[in-house]
Amino acid sequence: MILILKLAWRNIWRNKRRSVLTLLAITFATLSAIAMRGVQIGTYDVNIKNAVEMFTGYIQIQRSGYQENPSLRLSFKNNETITRAIESVESITSYSERVYGNGLISYDQNSYGIMIFGIDPETEAKTTKLLTKLNEGKFFSSDTSNEVVLGAKLLKNLKAKIGDDVVVLAQGFDGSLGNLRFKIIGTTKTGSSEFDGMAAFIGLTTAQDLLALYGNRISAIAIQLENLRDIEDTKEKLQAAITEEEISVLGWEEIMPDFKQSIELDNISGLMMMMVLIVIVAFGVLNTVLMSVTERFNEFGVTLSIGMPQMKLVYLILIETIFIAVIGILLGNIFAWGVNYYIVLNPIEFSGDLSYIYEEYGFLPRIESTLDPGIFIANSLNILIISIVASFYPLYKVFKLEPLKGIRYT
Repeated sequence: MILILKLAWRNIWRNKRRSVLTLLAITFATLSAIAMRGVQIGTYDVNIKNAVEMFTGYIQIQRSGYQENPSLRLSFKNNETITRAIESVESITSYSERVYGNGLISYDQNSYGIMIFGIDPETEAKTTKLLTKLNEGKFFSSDTSNEVVLGAKLLKNLKAKIGDDVVVLAQGFDGSLGNLRFKIIGTTKTGSSEFDGMAAFIGLTTAQDLLALYGNRISAIAIQLENLRDIEDTKEKLQAAITEEEISVLGWEEIMPDFKQSIELDNISGLMMMMVLIVIVAFGVLNTVLMSVTERFNEFGVTLSIGMPQMKLVYLILIETIFIAVIGILLGNIFAWGVNYYIVLNPIEFSGDLSYIYEEYGFLPRIESTLDPGIFIANSLNILIISIVASFYPLYKVFKLEPLKGIRYT
């Protein structure tokens, strides 16, 4: 075996130019695959983290069916069982109760449909970054105040200003029509034009009064975690601890299906580019191994005629292929780590029209990367496997080679 390894290593460098070109092709493909995938995953992670920490939370506890049909009828009461279940899971860092509802806001002669978000500013500050997205003014400090914070676009549409009074009308849980007067004390700007054009934030208790959600009924509980990777495990633990069948535990993918779909579509385009790179590598390896095998048919014929087993020749060519692939993959990993590390330290920021386009689709105008070992391992294995597969045809030709035909080959 040691002799075969030595022969394989020497045979690689018999034609240095061809071997170096193949090594460069594999190195470039590995570098491109890992760097591109690192940028994709890193950018996805930062955008997902930004989205869930902005307002939705990593996980939400809701009444079953509420996500498909948001209705006050599907509100629920937070009880000791749910609270104990949340507090028993170590990965949960904080949580905040929410009330969601639809309404109509009026100022002077202008009226617009709105989404009413009832929040507790104290718990919300620990759970999401909503309060940090204040554009102008301030947030209310009490969940019982008759103050409202509007999306910046909504305030502009109303042609109102901070300090003005508005009236909010909404149908309550019991079917009654509630209305309250609020004072505008601030605006938020989340980066989503649609959200900023319809969001109205009021105190949690005030929202319950407006929507007739008596008995401390709520629409959802938003939950903050330490890491995105903890979502599935946390969901399982919460669902097991909450014995009430009508209560569901949802991850961000179920809460924001459109956002998840946009990421999946982008991911498909990235995978297609990866496939193109892999095909290029496959043809490069196939060409190198086939040329190397063909030009040595004479000596293969001689070695077979003096008694060398056919399978040993096959192993020899296979080991040569693996040597070239492994060296190229190692070099590619080194360069890819450097590229990804640089982007991790220096994220690429967009500005101008490109920044606006990214924000319109709900993404941060920034490209980041990651040094997740899984990306390096997965892509390296893909390149190695495709290199071995590409060598199957040359290996087959060697396996079928007859000594006399090999000797006479020209």
